[in-house]
Amino acid sequence: MQSASAELARSVLDAAPDAMIIIDGAGIIRFANRQTSALFGYQHDEIIGQAVEMLIPERFRGRHTDHRQAYSRLPRLRPMGQDLMLFGQRRDGGEFPVEISLSPIQDGATALVAAAIRDATERRRVEASLRQAQEASEGARQVADHLRAVADESRADADRANQAKGRFLATASHDLRQPLQTLALLNGTLRRMLSDSGAIEVLSQQELAIAAMSRLLNALLDISKLESGAVKPQLCDFRLSTLLEGLRREFGGLAASKGLELQVQAAEDYVHSDISLTEQILKNLLSNAIKYTHEGRVLVRALRQGALLRLDVEDTGIGIPPDQIACIYDEFYQVGAPTGSRDGYGLGLSIVQRLVKLLNLRLEVRSEVGRGSVFSLLLPAGAAPGLDAPQAGSVPATARQPGAPRVLLVEDDPGVRDATRMLLKVEGYRVQAVASLIEALRAVEQQGAPELLVTDYHLADGELGTEVIAALRARLGAKLKAVLITGDTSAAILALSGDPGLRIASKPINAEQLLALIRGLLPG
Repeated sequence: MQSASAELARSVLDAAPDAMIIIDGAGIIRFANRQTSALFGYQHDEIIGQAVEMLIPERFRGRHTDHRQAYSRLPRLRPMGQDLMLFGQRRDGGEFPVEISLSPIQDGATALVAAAIRDATERRRVEASLRQAQEASEGARQVADHLRAVADESRADADRANQAKGRFLATASHDLRQPLQTLALLNGTLRRMLSDSGAIEVLSQQELAIAAMSRLLNALLDISKLESGAVKPQLCDFRLSTLLEGLRREFGGLAASKGLELQVQAAEDYVHSDISLTEQILKNLLSNAIKYTHEGRVLVRALRQGALLRLDVEDTGIGIPPDQIACIYDEFYQVGAPTGSRDGYGLGLSIVQRLVKLLNLRLEVRSEVGRGSVFSLLLPAGAAPGLDAPQAGSVPATARQPGAPRVLLVEDDPGVRDATRMLLKVEGYRVQAVASLIEALRAVEQQGAPELLVTDYHLADGELGTEVIAALRARLGAKLKAVLITGDTSAAILALSGDPGLRIASKPINAEQLLALIRGLLPG
């Protein structure tokens, strides 16, 4: 059984979109997946047993040996490549930029290191294009300041730049999340199939690396969307109680894992704002409070101040020196974090500042070094409606019924489609996977109505998952339940949240979250 599990693990790692190698303490390559050969141009047998420095340009090899030995003395999970210029070397001598994520693993008494390697050529090209576009936009603004006669043309240039950025973000939200979506689902599938402790440890480390990459990608896309004006607030009156309870459930385990007490005081007050954006502000503030608190507690409370409601996030953490408070909203800035020892990316408060400005709110900070900080968000009070307004994050979770319900999966990306199909099959569902609306209609004609539809939002040739849902409901009846998986956060997606038979999942979604949504829709 263990041999079969190991072979399955090897097959799944071979199917991963990134090159993946495992090296021992001496820097010798012990495992390399299929993508490693495709990326570097070596045959599999030419790589195994060789020093990892063979994949690095010669001018960096001596320095890399020192870095590798230093890492062996203090191994830790370390996403790399975002701020560093790292290069790989193919068999033919050609060099290319790479991103590398390192994960220490333990195989019995043997210490190993797993490295995921990605060709960063296209990302660097896109970044260079964006920098050039930003520099051109900045130059246009400077010219406009000095030459008012060309102000109208400068505004037109800015509009075109924003449209181009919006198109890039729409593509990035989908395409950049696809590899992470595949890895997250494959990871969840393997965790259900393997019992070997060493393999489970590898998967746990991989899950941490996937989560770290997902957080960074989501933060960068959030900032870009806010800067481009793609986020439009949907203001309404809503009650705080459900939002605060969701925060308590989401962050209670994280606080407890650090030995902290998380206190979220009940509040029945109503406020007037955007539910999801307010929730995003509070999540970032609460995440920061827990990260910078090593002992004591984190408190969330609501206090009425006339026509305003003040939401406090208070901690007993390290505090912020007075001369650094003005810098905490800068991108990639972290209080007391020397270079090379950062926990996170320093983007949370930068996102908070943009959201506060977008919602026309006020954020106040009080802090004392060694005693903690208080971040206070001031929102306009709202009026209680006759019926409760829709609340954020309310997805019921029920146990899956026996009898193997049938799920129709519509996904055009082969990697994501296979990973999702394997996860659902391992969990006990009968799955039929197709790539388009036409194939979905043919499937229901041949096999009848499924209990549930799971579809991606952006499909090939401009098809949308919403079109798939509408067409199948027209054919089978309006009661067909569906899960729509998307990286899109536009108003069109938000407008779908009122459909009681639909759940919307944001990419990259992990296995547990997807299965919880499915269980919540299927009858108990």
